[in-house]
This record gives sequence, structure tokens and C-alpha cells, in this order.
Amino acid sequence: MEILHATQDDLAKITEIYNQNIATKNATADLTPVSIASRQEWFDAHSKTRPIFVLKLENSVVAWGSFSDFYKRSAYDITAEISIYVDKNARQSGIGSKLLAFMLDIAPSLGIKTILAIIFAHNKPSISLFNKFGFEKFGLLPQVCDMQEFIADVLIMGKRV
Repeated sequence: MEILHATQDDLAKITEIYNQNIATKNATADLTPVSIASRQEWFDAHSKTRPIFVLKLENSVVAWGSFSDFYKRSAYDITAEISIYVDKNARQSGIGSKLLAFMLDIAPSLGIKTILAIIFAHNKPSISLFNKFGFEKFGLLPQVCDMQEFIADVLIMGKRV
């Protein structure tokens, strides 16, 4: 297992893993699959202080995680949103925990002091993962997301590092 900075060559697998989560309506508010081309701008927007990481097993990407700006004003530079997505064939294997532990360790070196995880309130596996690492409930946004078949609440979890 190795965790590396994502490269352009990883974007196709990152997009594939992301699209797996669209169908579940558990981890993203996108409602239809996205293309690699449509994810290029998102990929390019990440920087040295807001990187994307991939976790590889036997040279194959099985999970990815990213730090993103929480809010585009300089006073918020100490706060980042974290996202972690695991390939459907690697879930429940501890991969998400390994990636989250790595990202928590590296966050201070990126100037990050507070990490926010923005999670659907019905996404019990993600809530459990972040709870395990000491994230707390920072807020709840009730009924803010129309998932077509249901209206979802969004939970904001946070941790100071």
C-alpha cells in the first residue's frame, strides 16, 4: 500500500470511484455520472496546500482523498474541507481509515488547522469513520439537498489539528 500525490494519470480512476458513489446517493450531491473532462478543472484547482492523494494497492488506485478550500477568502486558509472516496470493491477493508489517518498527519504541514467533513446525515459509514478519528458535529443543515427520491440533511463534522 502506498499513498501518493495524485497525478493526471490517476484522474480516470478518481472519476470512476467518484461515479460509483453517485448511484448510491450516499456520498455526493451529483445526481448523474461525471466525465473525466468535466473533472479536469476540479483536478487542476488543487494545489500544494490543497492536494489530492491516491491510495494504491499493487499499483492500482483503490481510494482517493482531497483537501479543498472551505471558503475562498484568505482568513479561511487555515480551514480545509476533506473528501475521501473508496472503490466499491475495497470498502470495509480499513482503506478509508488509512487514508484519513495519513491526511490528518499531513494537514498541519499544509497550513491546515481545522478540517471539515461535509457529509450526508444518512451516510452512517462516513459518520462512523470520522467519529473514530475524533471529529465532532459542528453543525447540521436540515433538508438542504434534493436527491430526487428524498430530501437530505447535511452534517458538518470538524476537527482541529
